[in-house]
Amino acid sequence: MTNFRLTFPASPFATPVRYTDKILMIGSCFAEEIGERLQQYHFDAVINPHGILYNPISITQALHTYLDGKKYTKDDLFLQNDVWHSWDHHSRFSGINPEEVLEGINTAQEAAARQLEEADWLIITLGSAFTWSLTSNNYVVGNCHKVPATSFHKKLLSPPDAISALDNLMHRLFFRNRKVKIMFTISPVRYARDGVVENNLSKAVLIQTVHHLVNKFDRLFYFPAYELVIDDLRDYRFYKEDLVHPNEQAVNYVWDHFTANCLEESDRQLLPRVAEIIRAKQHRPFNPEGSQHQQFLQTYARKTKQLMEEYPFLQLEAELKHFEGA
Repeated sequence: MTNFRLTFPASPFATPVRYTDKILMIGSCFAEEIGERLQQYHFDAVINPHGILYNPISITQALHTYLDGKKYTKDDLFLQNDVWHSWDHHSRFSGINPEEVLEGINTAQEAAARQLEEADWLIITLGSAFTWSLTSNNYVVGNCHKVPATSFHKKLLSPPDAISALDNLMHRLFFRNRKVKIMFTISPVRYARDGVVENNLSKAVLIQTVHHLVNKFDRLFYFPAYELVIDDLRDYRFYKEDLVHPNEQAVNYVWDHFTANCLEESDRQLLPRVAEIIRAKQHRPFNPEGSQHQQFLQTYARKTKQLMEEYPFLQLEAELKHFEGA
């Protein structure tokens, strides 16, 4: 039989992720896709406290601010078209009231600093090796906020530049958190606006950078999300209409490989039971007051309590409250 696609095994992690682990995820929008699934299954995961970041420099700058316990002030913001922004943060933090912007940023900062201090896993998803720096002071920005391109210099990082930034962070982080392990992934999102050739150059820099670091440190791991989409699925039908972002089917495929290779086996076997509770909570009855639905709620309240008793680390209070009608 002729094979029409190239498949490859993703190697199981020698040190798997556990349900009881604290996880901090940072990087591209693909980090949010996987992170939201972890949160959905009630893993203790904090996702992108700076919002979506793409390049190694902005990601390491953000992580340094957590280690520094940085508190942002109005001097860290700028006004563009009546909206306040931070060069370090995604536009989801932007707003017309600078105090509210700072409150959102600093609340996220504090949560990230706490999580990183105690994290069992830091998951970094690199998206692009291109950086945008302010022409005024060469500061690498995390987001351009639709400011005219003339305000920036665009640069493709060399592997030594990217390696140096991440290597310095690793040493500092390992000194502060003796147990943290780091998982690298490379986003399969195609940054077509940079150009097809340029996007491939960018990904090549990231691949070389990550594998250099993984080979250097024992506590670093690589999960091949990029290869699973680009080399295994390898078809535009697994992308959204923009032909840039992987669609839900592709993300689910990567998620299945992630759970199969990165999670502890006992925790992986727990996922279907948690999924059943989640689906039950999402159920919308035809007759909410009917006896059939009341029996349904009682059944799943009982199942949720049983699961929480077996696995005290599962945070299913919201589901239990829903089933008990509280």
